[in-house]
Amino acid sequence: MELVIASSNTGKLAELRALLGDGFILRTQSELGVQDAEETGATFIENAILKARHASRCTGLPALADDSGLCVDALNGAPGLYSARYAGQHGDHQANIDKLLHELRDTPDAARSARFVCVIALLHHADDPLPLVAQGTWEGRILHARSGDGGFGYDPVFYSPTHGCSAAELAPAVKNRDSHRGRALAQLKTLLASG
Repeated sequence: MELVIASSNTGKLAELRALLGDGFILRTQSELGVQDAEETGATFIENAILKARHASRCTGLPALADDSGLCVDALNGAPGLYSARYAGQHGDHQANIDKLLHELRDTPDAARSARFVCVIALLHHADDPLPLVAQGTWEGRILHARSGDGGFGYDPVFYSPTHGCSAAELAPAVKNRDSHRGRALAQLKTLLASG
C-alpha cells in the first residue's frame, strides 16, 4: 500500500517507517510538494483527520496522519494540542522543554503525572467518510531536568516508570514498541488486518 505521510517531522517519520514495516511504500508530503495543513481542530482526532484529508486531497493518495502531544495533569492537560509550539515557535524542542520545566518548577514528583497521546488517522481517499482511527497513550511523569539524548521532542523529560528511565534513554526499538505512537500503530495494523 502506498501512503502519503502528512508530516514534516523527521523524528516522527523515522518512527512511522520503523513501526509500519514492510507492505507500505511511504511518501512524505514534503517530497510531493505538499505544505502542512492548518491544525484548526479542537482535539487530536480532529487534527489527525484534517491533516490526512489535506495530504490525500493534494496528492490523490491514501494518507496517514498522526496528531500527538504531551498532556500534563498539573497543567490541566497542557501543552496538549500545542505541544509542538508550546514555547511559541513550532518545533523548538529545547524551548518547549524549558517552558515546561519552568511551569512545573515548584511541582513535586507526586503531582508531575503526564501522558503522551497519539491519534492516527488513515484515509483511503480525500473524501473517505469512514477513516480508520487508532489511538495510544503512554503514561509517565515529568522529570525535573533532562536525561538522555535519544528520541525527540519531550523525550528527555518524560520518565517511563515501566522502563525506569526517560524516553530519551530507551533503545529506539523499545521506544517504538512501547510508546504512544507504537501503541496507536499496533492498533491501526489490527484495524487494517480486520478490514
